[in-house]
Amino acid sequence: MESSGKNAASFGIKDKLGYMFGDFGNDFTFILSSSFMLKFYTDVMGIEAAVVGLLMMAARFVDAFTDVTMGQIVDRSKPGRDGKFRPWIKRMCGPVAISSFLIYQSYFAGMPYGFKVFWMVFTYILWGSIFYTSINIPYGSMASAVSPDPKERADLSTWRTIGATLAGLAIGVGTPMFAYETVNGNTVLSGPRMMIIAGVFSILAIICYMLCFKLVRERVEVPSNNTKLDVGRLLRNLVTNRSLLGIIAAAIALLLAMLTMSGMAGYVFPNYYGSPAAQSLSSLTGSLAVLLVCAPFAAKLSAKMGKKELAFTGCAASAVVFLICLVVQPENPFMYVAFFTLAYVGLGFFNTIIWAMITDVIDDAEVKNGVREDGTIYSVYSFARKLGQALSSGLTGALLTVIGYTQATAFDPVITERIFKLSCIAPIIGFSLVAVFLWFIYPLDKKRVEENVAELARRRQK
Repeated sequence: MESSGKNAASFGIKDKLGYMFGDFGNDFTFILSSSFMLKFYTDVMGIEAAVVGLLMMAARFVDAFTDVTMGQIVDRSKPGRDGKFRPWIKRMCGPVAISSFLIYQSYFAGMPYGFKVFWMVFTYILWGSIFYTSINIPYGSMASAVSPDPKERADLSTWRTIGATLAGLAIGVGTPMFAYETVNGNTVLSGPRMMIIAGVFSILAIICYMLCFKLVRERVEVPSNNTKLDVGRLLRNLVTNRSLLGIIAAAIALLLAMLTMSGMAGYVFPNYYGSPAAQSLSSLTGSLAVLLVCAPFAAKLSAKMGKKELAFTGCAASAVVFLICLVVQPENPFMYVAFFTLAYVGLGFFNTIIWAMITDVIDDAEVKNGVREDGTIYSVYSFARKLGQALSSGLTGALLTVIGYTQATAFDPVITERIFKLSCIAPIIGFSLVAVFLWFIYPLDKKRVEENVAELARRRQK
């Protein structure tokens, strides 16, 4: 196999850049969906926010099957000339990009309500539950095959976060500047412009995926898992895996905080502050905070403090920042941007190291069970992330409906005041829950991780 073992060049910058481009490609569709799909279907297509949120939650029940199924397919696949995981990136990059573009077809805005709901459901499930799953599970599982070294895996996690941050920068800064237009004195989202943006991002996603395929090499040959599938054993291993349960709980809470921040930005900036420019700036400063503060220091701090300890500290601090913002309630949108950016630093530290924490969970399971199940464990975690995405979108949509947000009331002062409060309260709850779950459930502190690494190294020397 050309991409593994002795035939592959040593781990280096090409792998880091390639892995970065992989999540760059992922997030050209994922972040676009989490940040603008709810806004697109409420304001352009005229569908109630609760209906959009209900779809996003319902689709996660589909993911419960597709994610784990894909994990099993990956674990049971045989390594080939291009490796075990890389071929999936090449196969599925086109379908995931095209299905994302189909979500934002604004020329259907004049169609009957039932058709618009059908189109939203069909395209969202096609993108998220089928094609995104089929590329994201192999991509995430691939880190274990790129290098066996924990430090190098931590480097991959950092570069993956850099890729996601760059995608967030492109989407968060560029989209509000181009997607909004002024109609009758109000700042509104343009459907045709969103369709063009989605098309451009889909093309860029394919380019990034192919760069990932070309640059990354698999060095650790992960054999196919040919043991007979025992669903009962699999479920027992998963539900008794405290480290997996802890990271899942923290991931759901993290996404509740993070995606509510990005989702509510599409409402608090244009509706409460009347400033799409501030929305673009918040994406820029948040991304720069991750790139200039979190990415350079996360690996060093996690090596000194421990990954769990660093993640807990960052998320607890972010909860405090939004609590102060809620109390102060700044009138200037750029003061809100300052609070948003400070919270993003705390979030960024956890987000930068979380992928390395997943490899810690995989190692911990191997120590306990004697079986390496990268794809299965990663697929369960991926499902949890999607559940967090759905809960945040569903909760945001439901709360917007509860406070009375519609196309007609979008700029009512009472409604916009409630929008501001939601934009602070939801992240406060989310970040607080992350800290609680990490501290009381997730067991892999610095000492435990080092013990697991030493134990696996001892076993593999036999």
